[in-house]
Parts: sequence; C-alpha cells; structure tokens
Amino acid sequence: MSEEMGNVKLASVGGMKKGNYIIIEGVASTVVDTQTSRPGKHGHAKVRLSAVGLIDGKKRIVVMPGHDNVEVPIIEKKTAQVLSITGDMANVMDSESYETFDMKIPDEMKEEVKEGVSILYWTILNDKVMKQVKSADAQQ
Repeated sequence: MSEEMGNVKLASVGGMKKGNYIIIEGVASTVVDTQTSRPGKHGHAKVRLSAVGLIDGKKRIVVMPGHDNVEVPIIEKKTAQVLSITGDMANVMDSESYETFDMKIPDEMKEEVKEGVSILYWTILNDKVMKQVKSADAQQ
C-alpha cells in the first residue's frame, strides 16, 4: 500500500460507487460499475470494479476484497487562458499561478478553443486535461 501523496488519498473499495474516481494500474479512472459478491464460507465480500481511464478511455476491471483500500486521485479543477494554438496543441496560462504550458485540445473541443478564450482544465496525477471552454458570459 502506498503512502498518502499530495494528489492521492485512500478510500475503502467497498464504499466506491458509480462515478467515483479511482486509480487502477497507475491510471486515474472513473468507476462505471461495481458488483459486490457475498462473503464465502471462509472469506470476505469481494468487490468487482469496472472503471474507464479518464485520459486514455480504456476499460479496466479489478476484483479485490471489500475491506481493501484503493487509491483515489485528487483532481484539481483550474482555469487557464489560451495564449496560442499550434495544430491540436494549445499553449495556455494558468489563471492563478500564471504558469504557461502546452495542452492537447480534445477533438470535441477543437471548434471552441481559440486564442484568448478561458478553459477549464483538470490536473489528474501528473496529467493536465482540457475539459471545457468557459463561456464569455461567465467571464464578465
């Protein structure tokens, strides 16, 4: 079991519900399904978790005792301004720290992401993921 790190906390696998975030195989994922089997003659209830990677979209399944702890990513939700766009990458500046960095523009957001717009992004483990464009109305 790993120590508590800055962007991860521990939670009981038995308490996981659909929509919770979890780390499986080192990848931050969203729980899409949980099934709990009854305790057997000698044992503990088993929990079968199905989760989809937040970044890669791959489905992962784990089966573990219901009393085990799992790592849960702490997702930071932040805003940034798009400074420039090159291909499918945007150079953005964080609205609070003024740090600049490059982010991949998701295919479904290519039309909306333009220079000067504010975006909402999530920091998950060591990855930064663009989630949505903030509307102009919200900025005034």
